[in-house]
Amino acid sequence: MSDITLTNANMNTFDSEEKISTFQTASRLMDFGEKQNNANILLATNINELLKRVCFLEDQNVQLTETVRHLADKQIESIEKIQAEHSNAMKNIAVELKSLKAELDRVRLSTKLNNSAIERLNNAISIAENTTSDNK
Repeated sequence: MSDITLTNANMNTFDSEEKISTFQTASRLMDFGEKQNNANILLATNINELLKRVCFLEDQNVQLTETVRHLADKQIESIEKIQAEHSNAMKNIAVELKSLKAELDRVRLSTKLNNSAIERLNNAISIAENTTSDNK
């Protein structure tokens, strides 16, 4: 920003407190014109500085918007990768659970068959013992 600041004092181009005579009009008009030119230069300088600042801020805004968009895209990619990993893990768990259920069913069936076989053997032994004790 320009070191020259706009104040009421340096923008005041006409001093209306004095009465101007006909003979002073030309010199007073020349003085007014010089003051007005200086005020215009100050305004133009400040406007140009403001335009530079606005352009700089617009450029920064574009860069920051691109950075935010890039970071958001990276974050979305990361989230999608994590979701894919979790999905694969859940599929693996489902496969393992299915396998575990099949094995558990096999063990239950085996246990039931073994219990039935043991019960038949016990019955056979009991019958054999009863038959031998009846024969004695």
